[in-house]
Amino acid sequence: MLFNSLDFLIFFPIVVGLYYAMPARYRWLMLLGASYYFYMCWKAEYIILIVLSTLIDYGVSLKMSSIEEKKKRLPCLLISLCANLGLLFFFKYWTFFSSNTQAVLDQLNIFYDLPAFDLLLPVGISFYTFQTLSYSIDIYQGKIQPERHLGRFALYVSFFPQLVAGPIERASRLLPQFHQTFQFDYHRVVGGVQQMMWGMFKKVVIADRLAAYVTEIYALPAEENGLALLIATYFFAFQIYCDFSGYSDIAIGAARVLGYDLMDNFRTPYLAASVREFWARWHISLSTWFRDYVYIPLGGNRVRTGRWFANLMIVFVVSGFWHGANWTFIVWGALHGAYLIAEILAKRWNLFHLNWLAPRLRRGVMILTTFHLTLLAWVFFRANNLQDAWTILSSIIQLPLSLTLAMIKETVIGAGGLSWGISCMILLGFILLDPILDQRIKGLKANQRIPAARLVFASLTSLILLCGYFGKVEFIYFQF
Repeated sequence: MLFNSLDFLIFFPIVVGLYYAMPARYRWLMLLGASYYFYMCWKAEYIILIVLSTLIDYGVSLKMSSIEEKKKRLPCLLISLCANLGLLFFFKYWTFFSSNTQAVLDQLNIFYDLPAFDLLLPVGISFYTFQTLSYSIDIYQGKIQPERHLGRFALYVSFFPQLVAGPIERASRLLPQFHQTFQFDYHRVVGGVQQMMWGMFKKVVIADRLAAYVTEIYALPAEENGLALLIATYFFAFQIYCDFSGYSDIAIGAARVLGYDLMDNFRTPYLAASVREFWARWHISLSTWFRDYVYIPLGGNRVRTGRWFANLMIVFVVSGFWHGANWTFIVWGALHGAYLIAEILAKRWNLFHLNWLAPRLRRGVMILTTFHLTLLAWVFFRANNLQDAWTILSSIIQLPLSLTLAMIKETVIGAGGLSWGISCMILLGFILLDPILDQRIKGLKANQRIPAARLVFASLTSLILLCGYFGKVEFIYFQF
């Protein structure tokens, strides 16, 4: 683990103090050093991968900028693609590829042992790889000019608030900010700290508390009853949201304190009334990345219907595979692709329009339907393997026929009664308050009264200290 929550609370104020104490022209260098130190606290030698990716894309981009004809830039782009995707494949997907290929060869009675490498997956490699790829592709397409300052480009690749789990920033948005000079702004710093504390609250008070229950139940699903698995599945939906959106808030807030603006990554996705709307609200930096660099180049929706649906399915399957080298993630992505295609067909054929319901009630039904479709897909995302996923779904489906009072008592007492109740109350409160607090905290303006901000900050701090779980629970998306 790079830092636990308490370590980061010590590291970050030191960085902020040094940042604003330094002359403006040297601040990029201080941030670059802090970013490299931050990553090296996990595994020092893997910083070589970031440096290598930085140097390759920096050199390739300069070369492409000197070539006027787009077609002649293609070899340079291929160097960037092969280098970055090659590293990603080797460290993240080689074991999956080799084990599945070996299984096929064994079935065909072909005796050949593929080489196996027991490598630790570099934290955040999927995120910074996609960030550098977007830069190279934009240079190739002529959308932006290359960054000629190697240090500032290295900072773009490794900026520590969003290095290991996003948001995945575009060069056109983030790089120009590294050329600006920011003065200490008390109101802006308060807003950034407030957003960081909101993210910390979601992480240590909600996500980490729910994680203990989810981890225990999903470890051996065949030994659990359907009610426990159903509760764990609901809990996981909010665990992963609070965990990942919590990290995004910490990243965005930390950058805001330093004077930089990162893109919003979540917009209350569980209030989406359709799958399409869900993906406009969930992990926005990744969904827009796939839209711009995979979906649109494939033709998007400007092709025949069959090809359009194939494009959608390709994007979601690739998105699932991006999350992890496991068939469960591929099924998760394929499910969302199937949902979106079914949604398009239902709208085209005027199915399930629910026009007979009042508008608010209709939207409520659509929100519940979308949430539970997402919940079904989360089972595959969280399960250890496909067999466990089928076991979990089978137990939940059979629950109405097997539910008894004894099962309810066993489930509640087995979860540790009081602890389970506290988790449920915190979760219920979060469901009710999240849409309000999330937008108000993110929307803190410079002219808002600081006493109100202090009150929110004090309340969040108290809840974190009183109800937070400070064990070593990593952010879920560190593994991606």
